[in-house]
Order: sequence, then structure tokens, then C-alpha cells
Amino acid sequence: MKRSGKKAATDRNFVVALSRGLDVLRAFRPNDGLLGNQEIAARTNLPKPTISRLTYTLTKLGYLTPVPRFEKYQLAPSAMALGYAALANLGVRHLSEPYREEVMRATGGAVAVGGRDRLSMIYFGQSRNGLTLGVQLDVGSRIPMATTAMGRAYIWALPDDERAALLRELRDHYGSRWPKMRDGIERSGELVAKRGFAISAGEWQDDVHAVGVALQLNDGTGPCAFNCGAPAFRFTEERLLNDIGPRLVAMVRNIEQALGGVAPQSRKAESKKSKSGGKVARVAEGIR
Repeated sequence: MKRSGKKAATDRNFVVALSRGLDVLRAFRPNDGLLGNQEIAARTNLPKPTISRLTYTLTKLGYLTPVPRFEKYQLAPSAMALGYAALANLGVRHLSEPYREEVMRATGGAVAVGGRDRLSMIYFGQSRNGLTLGVQLDVGSRIPMATTAMGRAYIWALPDDERAALLRELRDHYGSRWPKMRDGIERSGELVAKRGFAISAGEWQDDVHAVGVALQLNDGTGPCAFNCGAPAFRFTEERLLNDIGPRLVAMVRNIEQALGGVAPQSRKAESKKSKSGGKVARVAEGIR
């Protein structure tokens, strides 16, 4: 789990203890069950004595439940209530459900909506059926931003300055793996400018192909993104480009209209922007 310690150290309004406590809660992932102090320390990069104090405090506050038999913890109802409250306030999750279900039935793919969680995307809505074997993600699942269709669509929905800052974070995080990821993000930027969607064909998981489309809102909450994915044998690259991609773009534009959002610039405008600055991705400072 990447931490923003340098930035926090220079921000007098930043409460480090609170940040660390939230990092402990974030260490729990879907289907984890129980975690011990050692496992939490490994996921948060915090010293084990610090973790011990934090888990003790969170237990006293009702956010963790201790399981003495295994010397481990699980999330308590108070912690889960925070997540459910957040989901209840995400209107796009509820409004998009019938649209997601329709595309799922038409394509046989799993359709999800998610938002940014540091350098990942986190699902807050998911529609799937028995045909989407191999795509076993659910609400609360995290996927990497740099190699997935949803994440790449999100990246290219950001304003230039925010995208540049994010790309620098990704570069620093991935180190020697970054050049290959950067190339995939560049290609996605060009595809988003021309067609309105990004793809990931085996770049995250070898046997999973997916399309991603960002949703822009005018309420100041920033973009989120949708994807539609399936096993590679079901979603060939040709089908991603000529069927799934255009279908998902149409779905997201309908959702934007229903939410009172604003659609991104026209394809013509995006294409003009791309040509004026060379490769779309190189507009973003820090991608190199």
C-alpha cells in the first residue's frame, strides 16, 4: 500500500494518526476474512508495534472485531456501515444498474462501475451472470489503474494537470515496469480520443479482455468509469473494438444524460487536440 508520507510531513493540517488508522481499515480486502497484526503491517508498511496500538484503538471504537482464537481481526459492523453509507450516496450506482444489466445480457460480459482508490480503481457496482466465468470481481474489489480498461479510461477523463500528477505517481510506484505500462496508457489515450473507449486485452490478466469508458459529471465529484469484460475467448480484440466498445460508449452517454451530466468533448474536438500535441499521452508531463 503506497503511502503519501512526504506530502503529509509538510502539511500541518494533516493528522498522521488518523491516516494510519484508516490505512489499517483499508488493508482489509473482499474475501480476506481475518487479518493479523503482521499481515496488516506488511500491507500498510507500518511498524508492527504501531499496528498493535492502532488495532487496539479501532477495536475499542468498534471498527474491528478481535478473534482471540487466531489472534486476528475482522471488520466490525461499524466499519462496514461506513462503506454502505458511501454506496447509498452514489446515485450513479443505482441509476446505472438497469443499463449495466442490459449490456450484460446483450454481450455476455460482466459490467462494472468504479472510482479511483489511490493508484487503483475500486468497484462500487457490478452486474454479471453465469456466462462471465473467470471474471470473479465484485463490489469492493480493487483493480490496478495502469493496466486495466477501467483505469485507463479514468486516466484520460482527468484534466491535464491532474493526469500529469497521477502519471508521475504511477511512474514512481512501478519503477522498471513503468515503460511497458506507459505504452499501454499512450495507446489507450489515442483510442479514447478517436473512439471514446479504452481497451485492455490481456494486459492485466492474460485471459481477460475488457473495454472501459469514463463517465463525466458536472457536480464537481470528478469522473468515474465503467468496464465490460469477459474471458479472452469470448471477447476477441476485434469484438472489443467493433462491438463492445461502441456499445459501452452508448450506454455511458445515456447514463450521463439521465444523471444530468455533461458528455466529454466531441470526437472531432478530441482528435484535433490529439493532432495538435503529437501523441495524446505525451501531452501529460511526467509520463516519461
